[in-house]
Amino acid sequence: MNHYKRFIWKTTAGIFFLFLFSSYNYLIAQDGQATFKTYCASCHKPDADFTGPALKGARQRQAAAGLAKDWVYKWVHNTTTMVKTDPYAMKLFAEKQSVMTAFPDLANKDIDAVLDWADKYEKPIVPGNPNPNQPTGDDNSLLYGLLTLILAVIALILLQVNSNLKKLSDEKQGIRTSNPVPFYRNKAYLLLGVIVLFLIGGYFTIEAAIGLGRNKGYQPVQPIYYSHKVHAGTNQISCLYCHGGAQDSKHANIPSVNVCMNCHMAIKEYSGDPITREDGSSVNGNAEIKKLYEYSGWNPDLKKYDKPGKPIEWIRIHNLPDHVYFNHSQHVKVGQQKCQTCHGNIQEMPEVAQFAELSMGWCINCHRETKVQFNDDKGHGNKFYSIYEKFHDDIKNKKYDSVTVEKIGGTECQKCHY
Repeated sequence: MNHYKRFIWKTTAGIFFLFLFSSYNYLIAQDGQATFKTYCASCHKPDADFTGPALKGARQRQAAAGLAKDWVYKWVHNTTTMVKTDPYAMKLFAEKQSVMTAFPDLANKDIDAVLDWADKYEKPIVPGNPNPNQPTGDDNSLLYGLLTLILAVIALILLQVNSNLKKLSDEKQGIRTSNPVPFYRNKAYLLLGVIVLFLIGGYFTIEAAIGLGRNKGYQPVQPIYYSHKVHAGTNQISCLYCHGGAQDSKHANIPSVNVCMNCHMAIKEYSGDPITREDGSSVNGNAEIKKLYEYSGWNPDLKKYDKPGKPIEWIRIHNLPDHVYFNHSQHVKVGQQKCQTCHGNIQEMPEVAQFAELSMGWCINCHRETKVQFNDDKGHGNKFYSIYEKFHDDIKNKKYDSVTVEKIGGTECQKCHY
């Protein structure tokens, strides 16, 4: 009997420690991924240049430039000083024309975890996905949940085997014992099952409640297929040409049909690279231009408007709750934020989808990390913030390296809520 008990316990312990070891490696990778999503994802991609350079291979590029191993820590903790004093940092600034937000409280081990995760990152390809370049996510939560469930079932089976072996051993020794209770009638097992179901149900309920009203990835089919990749990317049309209100008013404004016709009175045919949707189907650019002419009432043959026009019924993608106040001009002109901060790499999107979750936590984290660009003695910067003399003096006196939006009241409730 003791031999069987030792065998069972050793097997159980082996499975447990194997699972624990694999989970440890998984958690380390997940920590790097989670840190990346929290601090880096708005400006970086692991495997491609974005607002900032790709993080994959960053340490190899650093070593090739002859930089010390701790250079990346200094860069992340104090980018403003590095840009002014370090030649390699100056080179990065010259290439990107923007200064990375500093994270002085980010631990060195967290920076290493992000770079380790980025170096191992491979773009996932889902079997049957017609467009491998489309992001498909790399969340393995379901897989690890199934593994946990399988291990739990194995543990229950081993416990039942142990109970039966103990009964056989007792019978052989002449010890009378009651028949073991089947696991489906065992109150301890039933209680454990109820607790597990309660935790799983609670998790999914909370996740659904937190995600209520969030539409990250939302990409409706529009009346006309409008490619930002063609207009803002290939043809380099400024965002503010179509969305002029973004820097001057609360709303970014959807351009009217007349704004589109300013160009398409002359541009009757599409002659660029083939356009494809996310599902791999092709788009006829000429047919989409004809749809625009139908809405505008323009006759390209007669070169005049020969019938009444009507507005294009675009489907709204980004929509905040009614109790949230958001002002585009305050962010674009005063805060000097780029469109990509909230809308993603818009110049590479064939058709627009919601890039960020636009949750309160997402906004607050941005306010906690984004530096205020004060107006300096030479007149550079933003004059809107000239009223904050205390912070100007503190920066001059080296009390602060920089000031974030949070320090000027950017996380106060009344700033965003009526």
